Amino acid sequence: MISSARWRVHPTVFIGEALQHPILEGSNYRCRFCGKVGEYAYVVAHMQTHEKTTVIHGGFLMQSTSGGQNTEPPNASQKRSFSLFEPPVAAKRRRHLKTQADSASSQDATMYPTALTQMARGNPFSAPLFSLQKVEEPQQSLHGQKTRRLAAAATSDEGVSCEFGSNKYYALCGFGGILSCGLTHTAVVPLDLVKCRLQVDPDKYKSIGKGFSVTIREDGVRGLAKGWAPTFIGYSMQGLCKFGFYEVFKVFYSDLLGEENSYLWRTSLYLAASASAEFFADIALAPMEAVKVRVQTQPGYANTLRQAVPKMYAEEGIWAFYKGVVPLWMRQIPYTMMKFACFERTVELLYKFVVPKPRSECSKSEQLVVTFVAGYIAGVFCAIVSHPADSVVSVLNKEKGSTAVQVLKRLGPKGVWKGLVARIIMIGTLTALQWFIYDSVKVYFRLPRPPPPEMPESLKKKLGLTE
Repeated sequence: MISSARWRVHPTVFIGEALQHPILEGSNYRCRFCGKVGEYAYVVAHMQTHEKTTVIHGGFLMQSTSGGQNTEPPNASQKRSFSLFEPPVAAKRRRHLKTQADSASSQDATMYPTALTQMARGNPFSAPLFSLQKVEEPQQSLHGQKTRRLAAAATSDEGVSCEFGSNKYYALCGFGGILSCGLTHTAVVPLDLVKCRLQVDPDKYKSIGKGFSVTIREDGVRGLAKGWAPTFIGYSMQGLCKFGFYEVFKVFYSDLLGEENSYLWRTSLYLAASASAEFFADIALAPMEAVKVRVQTQPGYANTLRQAVPKMYAEEGIWAFYKGVVPLWMRQIPYTMMKFACFERTVELLYKFVVPKPRSECSKSEQLVVTFVAGYIAGVFCAIVSHPADSVVSVLNKEKGSTAVQVLKRLGPKGVWKGLVARIIMIGTLTALQWFIYDSVKVYFRLPRPPPPEMPESLKKKLGLTE
């Protein structure tokens, strides 16, 4: 049985001069002679090209073929009109066809909805041997190539290793996130350590240069690497969720909006997808972030991950690892929203106004340079919007029993901006490298990299941009 939920009403079918409304719309009909597929009216007109006889049916000239469905007119007046023009041979054929149609009616009743069968037979445009068959429409799922795609750093899908939106695609995107976030955050641990100490003890570490000199004098050069292990583990887990879920949510929200709205509201789509992904990414990051800050900002507390974790658990329980998750959301969600939305739109603008040739003509290395530049620009804005919350997180993870509100009141409007220059340098470089590594992973594994979004043809027609 064909489900009626997939069918829509076609508004332009007539019986005589009266509108007959429910015939179905869409590419759901097939010519039984040659297999051509199209809408109802189109297929009916097409089937008449297989003509063998000509009849007058309800005032309409109709080309029909032999065999198949009943061609009786739908009412008595039309039957009289029909018989005036019906030659004897056609009358004999019609009676024969009626007998065949009656014998097949029980089969039709199980194949097609009853109301649909009656309407099709009562329609003056119905042709012999015309049957209703459901044709599978392209599905816009998360696992097929037909899914709408919005992405900025991209090239064509030729020679790709997997389908866009497939499980393999999302898994490799997550792996790219692990490398891009885990490696880059670990590489800037010395700068991150000085930045955190500047936030929690501005009297001692008065500037970036002073912070480095004091740290090296007290702990040696090796002291600059404190907290590298929780940094690598925590931010690798965060990168997995951030980049992997971003691709998932971007496709999911795009399918919900539709092709035209996805283009018109693409910035909002980027913001929503990145915020959704970061919500889960911060839950994965929170435990290791708490350990990192405790190791870096409390001299003598613990020097390694193995020393810090049992000590923190013994003092505060599991809450010690998750008490900073809300401030993390406050810091990371705005940061990530800016990181992804600003990057996507910056790449779009760079290709449109700065790069002297179309993106399709750029080599992969040239595209990666655009990716790096766009990533650095996005990183500067990321650092600014997320820095106040970052200051709160640093102080909160250092002190026992404090809340985010208490820390925010104590720091004041000026205190939350301490260390901003160091953070801009760190986050700008970090974000640029992350996007560069992530896009390089896509290139290496030959993942689909769709081009910057373009206005759909249907929207161009609505706006009068095309003839």
